[in-house]
Amino acid sequence: MSLRIRGPLSRIIALGLCALGSACATDPASSFSVPEIRPGVAQGYLETAQLPDSIALLPPPPAAGSAAFALDEQVNLARNLRGTPRWEQAIADANLQFPAAASIFACAIGTDVSEQTTPRLYGLLRRTRTDAAVVSDAAKHHYNRTRPFVANGESTCTPDKEAGLAENGSYPSGHTSIGWAWALILAELAPDRIDAILARGRSYGESRLVCNVHWHSDVLSGRLMGSAVVARLHADARFRTDMDAARSELAALRARNPAPPANCAAEAAALAQPLPVTAH
Repeated sequence: MSLRIRGPLSRIIALGLCALGSACATDPASSFSVPEIRPGVAQGYLETAQLPDSIALLPPPPAAGSAAFALDEQVNLARNLRGTPRWEQAIADANLQFPAAASIFACAIGTDVSEQTTPRLYGLLRRTRTDAAVVSDAAKHHYNRTRPFVANGESTCTPDKEAGLAENGSYPSGHTSIGWAWALILAELAPDRIDAILARGRSYGESRLVCNVHWHSDVLSGRLMGSAVVARLHADARFRTDMDAARSELAALRARNPAPPANCAAEAAALAQPLPVTAH
């Protein structure tokens, strides 16, 4: 059975994806058919009941006054990278709309990913985005943690999203869950690029620290939920079939030695900027 969400829950999921910046615009029609919850929002592979339970898996977010929250506040100094190339990278990383989102790992893979050149991989990324976003929703709603930009009163790298983000719980990070899930998936599809892919998955989550929209513990918990949803996806036959198709498709593309994406030098330079406090 596939994820078939109707009624109020479908609207909640669509709004949650919109808060992530991923479903406020309609994705282009794909040459490889992808089922949708609504126009622009791909249907995931998993039913809601099949998703890992984020409330059961995650501890409560750090309490004010705890050592863990002190670390959160330290790492939040990453917001001081405002105005640097790393800040600009965080702005780019905030965009989970397709087709732009398909290029997040292009430099790590060594080739562009698009609906035209890699339709099976493009569709796989669209569908798993939904699973990796929804897997964090229960804990987000349960804890409704205040986001750092609300706590510190400073702006984010996406000021146009702040009103929605302020109403959307900070813990865990949905962007990180999606980015880490994609990193694990892509590392399987291109294992010779595993170090670059996983490093990009880590830096993608760290962009949420730079952007001043998530705490360090939000990002760590997002990675855990991304890992959990990928583990569960491997039990789904349709996901495995699409993985096999995407693997063959990507291998065929890479065998043609396509030109590397144009922005990789700038991306590498931006991501080389150290965070003020490094705590992976």
